[in-house]
Amino acid sequence: MVQRDNFTFSELEQWLNTHRVTEIECLVPDLTGVARGKILPREKFTEDRGMRLPEAVVAMGVTGEFPEEGPYYDVISPTDQDMHLQADPTTVRIVPWATDPTAQVIHDCYDKHGALVPFAPRSVLRRVCGLFEAEGWNPVVAPELEFYLVARNTDPDMPLKPPVGRSGRAETSRQAYSIDAVNEFDPLFEDVYDYCEKMELNVDTLIHEVGAGQMEINFFHAHPLSLADETFLFKRTVREVALRHDMYATFMAKPIAGEPGSAMHVHQSVVNKATGKNLFSNPDGTPSQEFYWYIGGLQKYIPAAMALFAPYVNSYRRLVRSNAAPINIQWGTDNRTVGIRSPVAGPQARRIENRVIGADANPYVALAATLACGYLGIKKRIQPSAECRGDAYLGEHALPRSLGEALQLLRDESDLAEVLGQAFVTVYTEVKEIEYAEFMKVISPWEREHLLLHV
Repeated sequence: MVQRDNFTFSELEQWLNTHRVTEIECLVPDLTGVARGKILPREKFTEDRGMRLPEAVVAMGVTGEFPEEGPYYDVISPTDQDMHLQADPTTVRIVPWATDPTAQVIHDCYDKHGALVPFAPRSVLRRVCGLFEAEGWNPVVAPELEFYLVARNTDPDMPLKPPVGRSGRAETSRQAYSIDAVNEFDPLFEDVYDYCEKMELNVDTLIHEVGAGQMEINFFHAHPLSLADETFLFKRTVREVALRHDMYATFMAKPIAGEPGSAMHVHQSVVNKATGKNLFSNPDGTPSQEFYWYIGGLQKYIPAAMALFAPYVNSYRRLVRSNAAPINIQWGTDNRTVGIRSPVAGPQARRIENRVIGADANPYVALAATLACGYLGIKKRIQPSAECRGDAYLGEHALPRSLGEALQLLRDESDLAEVLGQAFVTVYTEVKEIEYAEFMKVISPWEREHLLLHV
């Protein structure tokens, strides 16, 4: 087990030698959470290597397109300048599915002056964690990540279907928390846990969620940057394992019509570094003012952060009434109908769960954004609304209903831009506008069915 907190490059090289690594996958997460980078022979991977990538590599949308003009180029040079990549030794892990001994190392992106590239997702999360650090606080998170296993589908015009399990049959009904339904895919999950163990990923429990073929994996709580790395690597791992078992794993927010969407619920708390105590609890065990202010910050800023929590046009199909996803920003204790939930816990484990985030969100961006909302709540002492003690689905929608609406709210929110960085917000919103415009060119089957001969 690697002691990752202060792992140096020389220790990294010893690790590579111990594992007889012959190739290195040098990874950089882009805005969508896709792994970009280069593969190097072991002997070419040195601390002074000076590996580079064009800066736009981390600043493009899921379609691979870039804006042709506009504010995007106020941040990114139109001459396509290089980023200088620097390995983070604490992220090294084996690639368990590779034929030859191969390691993967996540890199940070710097400019030619040695400053972090402000629109790279890992840089944004580092920036937000640094704000907590400056206050003497240590943010702690624990994601719960949902995903679907689906049958192979090579035709994007065809709907997705649940995969066939060991019984030779696909699920046709919902099997929430069913052990037998998980056991249908035992060979796949044995490989997932085996790979996660070899990669030293901090995964905890696996459950079957509400949807047909829908699963959830929980991570142990840890520092946000390390857990964003683990979530990034876990997504990659599950997709690879699923392919090896003749199926797909998808983290789309709403992959199958009529089934619940997939979320990335994030439990979060803040520890006082000097005392080691949970900032959300008073000495007598009651909720602190910081606990309420953090909730207040989430309530105030989540609507403006929705383009970060729900980053695609598909994301908003998940956020519908009475379908295991929130429609507003009410908060409550042990209440799964709200957007902001406080689980039942002792004083030291008191935490807040953001239930708005979709499984399709970039983990670095999503964690940075939810922590930014809570940070602003504490710093600005924002009081939350009264606790919701009933069914929040009976309330009004309080979240944007489309990506276009969400992008405008994000552009208009100066407080979030100050915490996340204006350069990041500019690049992100410009890229997402390109995606949204591309989607609007597509004519859906619904439109042909209901409008073709009736309007």
